[in-house]
Amino acid sequence: MATIEADYLVIGAGATAMAFVDTLVSETDSTVVIVDRNDSPGGHWNSAYPFVRLHQPSAYYGVNSRRLGGDTIDSAGLNKGYYELAGGAEVCAYFDAVMHQQLLPTGRVSYFPMSEYLGDGRIRTLGGDDVDVAARRTVDSTFVGITVPSMRRPPYEVAQGVDCIPPNDLPRRAAHDRYVIVGAGKTSMDTCLWLLRHGIAPERLTWIKPRDSWLLNRANIQPGPQFTKNVLADVTGQLRSIEKAESVDDLFARLADAESLLRIDESVQPDMYRCAIVSRAELEQLRRVDDLVRMGHARAIEPGRVVLEGGAVPVAGSALYIDCTAVGLGRGDVTSVFDGDHITLQTVRTCQPVFSAALIGHVEAAYTDDDTRNALCAPIPNPEVPLDWLRMMHTYNENQIRWFDEPEMMAWLDSARLNILSHSTATVSPRAREKIIGVMRSQLRKTNDKLETLLP
Repeated sequence: MATIEADYLVIGAGATAMAFVDTLVSETDSTVVIVDRNDSPGGHWNSAYPFVRLHQPSAYYGVNSRRLGGDTIDSAGLNKGYYELAGGAEVCAYFDAVMHQQLLPTGRVSYFPMSEYLGDGRIRTLGGDDVDVAARRTVDSTFVGITVPSMRRPPYEVAQGVDCIPPNDLPRRAAHDRYVIVGAGKTSMDTCLWLLRHGIAPERLTWIKPRDSWLLNRANIQPGPQFTKNVLADVTGQLRSIEKAESVDDLFARLADAESLLRIDESVQPDMYRCAIVSRAELEQLRRVDDLVRMGHARAIEPGRVVLEGGAVPVAGSALYIDCTAVGLGRGDVTSVFDGDHITLQTVRTCQPVFSAALIGHVEAAYTDDDTRNALCAPIPNPEVPLDWLRMMHTYNENQIRWFDEPEMMAWLDSARLNILSHSTATVSPRAREKIIGVMRSQLRKTNDKLETLLP
């Protein structure tokens, strides 16, 4: 058995792993071994449907040291007027370039694709060779777990003769009389938008939605100086909504009025929140689909009908079922990020796992003890229900308060490409920036006190 010595053994080569390693290699002289099951870096992007795009601007996705895209604003389509959103193929090519043009040429990174991590520092390659990695720390980028529909079978019974596919297969299929989209998350929204964009009349769509979701407004998370006022106004609006809210329902009503959160059907109170981001134009298109089935999760798909938790509904014509029910963001529990010889990558800023991984890499490089590191990196569970918006905000605010008290951390945040707020404050004067930080510092503690009264 071959043996390799390294400072870090990183399990997985997805987006968070790449962001962590990029920061670590940039800021230290550490050696790293990366092991991954896929042929190419990028994690779940290698299994995503071909029409997938980022929900957030490319300007702050990927790794800190390399720009993704051209920082251009779209002039057409449903993202018109906003910064570009990289597609899946572009993201995969980007991470491949990061690996082969940046990380491997340092001579300090070893990469084992198509290999299994067996535990205890052991790797088994596709060819059957075993490699023992003697590392100071093992970094788990798979703890949260991201699943897309093509990675597993549907979680409901599909009868023989029923045509049920993941979104990956949709572009290769001939036209059908009816399309039945199963699922309520961002994948189902992307699928509806793709079908509508290609001329499928909304009357030919049936959308099985177990739940309705609160959605983030893409207008409020744009980089560039022309959007600075909008971004800062949204932050202020969220804090003001919390301050004035008399109940959880009142808070969400205020967030909706401020357009911090959106929903497809304004007559329905959402019972899901998963960090999905949409533009107003996308929202208007999704509202064209009016054959909505809100009878719980699918239990079985049989010829001519769908069996749901709340009963069965008939489906006429030659129907193509598109399974969009994968969990997406993954698990909602957390563990300590830094724990002896293990680092577990998790989200430390709401809905920003890649930025979070880069920040964890910086904290690992810049601070010397795990107590300090963990104090700066309290993990935020991935959300599932609207109340999680409050819980996430509370933990993130605590993290921000600690960051504000660390001048070195603030200097890193100001220079981090992946930091949304660095784009917003880049063009303001130092004096104005200090004023913004001062206001936020004083407000966040009051905000958290109020969140504690609202949470059950």
